[in-house]
Amino acid sequence: MTMQRIGVVGCGLMGAGIVQVMAGAGLDVVVCEQSEAPLQHGLDRIRAGYDRMVKKGTLTSEAAQSAWLRITPTLNRADLANCDVVVEAIAEQHALKVALFAELDQLCAEHTLLVSNTSSIPIHQLAQATQRPDRVAGFHFFNPVPLMQLIELVSTPFTSAETQQRLHALGTVLGKQVVDVKDESGFIVNRLLIPYLFDAVRLLEQGVAERDAIDTAMRLGCGYPMGPLTLLDVIGLDTAVAIGDVMSRELADPRLAPPALLRSMVADGKLGRKSGGGFYPASA
Repeated sequence: MTMQRIGVVGCGLMGAGIVQVMAGAGLDVVVCEQSEAPLQHGLDRIRAGYDRMVKKGTLTSEAAQSAWLRITPTLNRADLANCDVVVEAIAEQHALKVALFAELDQLCAEHTLLVSNTSSIPIHQLAQATQRPDRVAGFHFFNPVPLMQLIELVSTPFTSAETQQRLHALGTVLGKQVVDVKDESGFIVNRLLIPYLFDAVRLLEQGVAERDAIDTAMRLGCGYPMGPLTLLDVIGLDTAVAIGDVMSRELADPRLAPPALLRSMVADGKLGRKSGGGFYPASA
């Protein structure tokens, strides 16, 4: 079955990136938000993304305009009914995602695949909210979506082989590398990454080293492109806390619980680059 019409629910940082990549790959995209302001903000982000690519010479202005015209914004989830795949990219909150999957199951055509971009929530919990668990999977992109080449394809015991095949094919169309992973909280990347990031915050809390020393040590000592505290600013401190809360609960591992310093910064509105600063000022 061909996949030409893609739905994306959520046009925040991740959702906008997914829309940009999908439309840029020649797919028709319906992007749905709950209100006009976040929808317009996301569309502005997509337009700016295409403009950067044109300026860098990686995309022609004609191709950028064609991609832009393949995007249909909407505030009405019923407009997703005839999509071949709907990607959920809303906030990392279990109750919201479960409610959305139940709604999409009622709205969407029988053949529609319902996939989640969740970083940590077990997919079977979302599948159980539907009458189509064989057509539900995780399809986890990484930030920034236009640049990062990986997608984690998370399959539950109910996910059909056909669903897996269709999503692998979609990943190929997008020019991404798809890796298969079983349905366990955190999947591959966050299962390994979150403990590392949180341990870096704990080193800072305990006064073992200063911010710049921690990041420099991991860049120069391990060859990482950026240090853990810089990476947390890119990911979003609130997102990291949400992921840690889910993983620590699901896996009963206290090391996965967000450090107190991280929670305090989020409470103070220091969310990272998206808020104007976190461990570093936004201009750093």
